[in-house]
Amino acid sequence: MFKARLIRLDDQAHEHTHDHHQLVLSLAGRAEFEVNGRGGEVCRMRACLVPGDADHQFAGMGDNRMLIVDLDEQGTSREDLDLLTHLFETPRYPQLDADFQNLLNYAGAELERYGSDPMLARSLGGVLLRALHLRLFGEQSSRNHGPLDLERLDAYICEHLVRRISVAELAQVACLSPSHFHVQFKDSVGLTPHQYLLKTRLDRAARLLRESDLALIRIAEECGFSSQSALTTAMRRYLGLTPKRLRIAQ
Repeated sequence: MFKARLIRLDDQAHEHTHDHHQLVLSLAGRAEFEVNGRGGEVCRMRACLVPGDADHQFAGMGDNRMLIVDLDEQGTSREDLDLLTHLFETPRYPQLDADFQNLLNYAGAELERYGSDPMLARSLGGVLLRALHLRLFGEQSSRNHGPLDLERLDAYICEHLVRRISVAELAQVACLSPSHFHVQFKDSVGLTPHQYLLKTRLDRAARLLRESDLALIRIAEECGFSSQSALTTAMRRYLGLTPKRLRIAQ
């Protein structure tokens, strides 16, 4: 049985275990999770899959709005049980592409308006799970045999992250035309090149904020943002926190 609900996770750390699976998605802001010792964060670009009976700790970071799907295997069809087995075999923090984020926005709006309708909550939860399952498993074979050398691209991006990196430049590294590269990259990674570059910049900035005392302007420069305000705007939009609040929250 799938049940979707909206909730705000408070800043106080919580720890518990339950016998049902959970999918945690962010409509706004972010939260930190640790599931069976594996840490990660939930934000607009990343979800969390919590297997049933897994020990987990979590805390919201500032203002946040989470969509949580609870999954009780009792009364679930055989097909859905297979889906749950694949998804929740281990804790995961899957990346979310732009199309999934649009679907998530729609589900959040419907739950905000009609959340008291149990059939709607079940249906939306099922759609989100199936869409995520297709991204993780349905397209896996084509991704694994794609022509892109993702390790080489990652190394190039990390080496040049301090400056602007164009899609045409990455396409040249991959020896593809820009249009072909864009399609192949999204098929392989689930994000457009621009989205992936932004995620990489934000991940590095968040790590520097947590692990260093560098000034914000220096972090913005090292992560390839045009200014400190550009970094702040991107973090507020995609992570739900300003750089200053993220650093204070650690």
